[in-house]
This record gives sequence, C-alpha cells and structure tokens, in this order.
Amino acid sequence: MTDGSFMDRDYTAVNSRTWDAWADNGCEWCVPVTHEEYAEAKNGEWGVYLTPCRTVPRDWFPPLEGCRLLGLASGGGQQMPIFAALGARCTVLDNSERQLGAERTVAEREGYEIEIVRADMTKPLPFDDAAFDVVFHPVSNCYVEDVRFIWRECFRVLRPGGVLLAGMDNGINFLFEGDDPLRVVNRLPFNPLKMEYERYKEMADNLEAIQFSHTLEEQIGGQLEAGFILRALYEDRDRPGGAAIGEYAPQYIATLAIKPDVK
Repeated sequence: MTDGSFMDRDYTAVNSRTWDAWADNGCEWCVPVTHEEYAEAKNGEWGVYLTPCRTVPRDWFPPLEGCRLLGLASGGGQQMPIFAALGARCTVLDNSERQLGAERTVAEREGYEIEIVRADMTKPLPFDDAAFDVVFHPVSNCYVEDVRFIWRECFRVLRPGGVLLAGMDNGINFLFEGDDPLRVVNRLPFNPLKMEYERYKEMADNLEAIQFSHTLEEQIGGQLEAGFILRALYEDRDRPGGAAIGEYAPQYIATLAIKPDVK
C-alpha cells in the first residue's frame, strides 16, 4: 500500500494476516475441537455454529453421510471435524494458512480425509458447478465488500436441491461503540475502504480486521437475487464479553436457503 488509492487497499490480504495473528494468539474461533468432541460427534452428540451462541438446528441439514460439504471461510478445525465425524465428504476453503493448519492437524489426529483449499472468496470459487450438496458459511462475509458475489458463487457450486447454511451480522455492531454509555459512531452501511487512507493504513499496519457492514437487502435479498429460496432463519447475539450492544439487540442472523431443484 503506497499511494493511498482505492485500488491500493488490498484488504483481503490484511484480513488473511489478521486471522493468522488471531490464531497464533488463541482466538476462540481458532481453537480446534478436541479428540473427545470428535468422538462425541461420532456417537451422535454434536452441535455446530453459524453464529456465536445458537447451534444450528439439526433439521436444517440433509443426511450428512456421504454428503459433499463445503465449509466456506470455515477454517479453524471447529465445524469440519464434526461433519467429517458424521460421514460428510468435506472441503474447507479459507484465506488464513493458520486456520487451514488447524484443519490439517485435526484431520491427521483423527484419521479422516478432507480437501483443504486456500483461496480468497472475493474471487470465483475454485470449484466446478454443482460440486456440493451443502455450503456451510459461518459469519465471515463481514470481511468482504461485495456479498452478492458470494451468494452467486454459492448458488453456482451447489447442486440443484442443495442447501446453503449461512451466518451473517445485521450491521448493528458497526453502528455503536463503547459500553457505558453506548455511542453511535458510524453511519450504515459501514465501508472502511471509504475512510481516510491514513486511518485505513493504520488499521492494516496494526493487523486490525478490515470489516464491512451489509444491509439486509445485500444479505437476505442477495440470496434471493442469486436464485435461492429462503426456508428458515433465526437471530443471535455475541457471547459474553462481546459487543455491549448485544445486551440490547440481536446482532446476527442465520439462514437456511435452498437452490431450487430444476427437475
């Protein structure tokens, strides 16, 4: 980053380095499942998260035995090992080498196969059309400016009748700052690429995540525009110690959407 231009802001590279640093520092979203948790999943005791606190209802999933499942921006060894224990044929894509390293570690420890792909989800996904039965996409599109592109790519790589399970924030975290009192600090939608370059560069140099808020038109409407049928959703909040606004309002949404079966 040299001249301060819009094109000079390689935010996905900043976020990749940031997640590597968070993983090295033991971030809770970077701690892989234990052997005991993996064994419990094989015995039918399991739960996975699209959002911080509420586990995904089991009836949102198709039968997982033999299911071709893509964990999109889902590295860290937390969800994919559970799906592998349940018999899914897993592929994980992430842009953090540390997060993917956790996937390798758990797979080697437990002896299952997983396809591990390092890639930037702002680019076309490196998979064939209709390659998957399920796309599992936890809260992560806050690290991407254009979420409509992601929904279109999810639609493309799912087979007809395939399932998109997605977690997303509703933007309210970007509106407020502080604790007591809460202060309104940003207009929504929030786009850090439009802030003063020196502030952006400071964030990048300090390995602060470059995050974006998105409207419901982008999040829910974007799925519908891509061709999905929305079947269910729920709201969620941060875990204890998260943003103070979570005490007053939900901050996240999880959705179940289906790619129509053309038959």
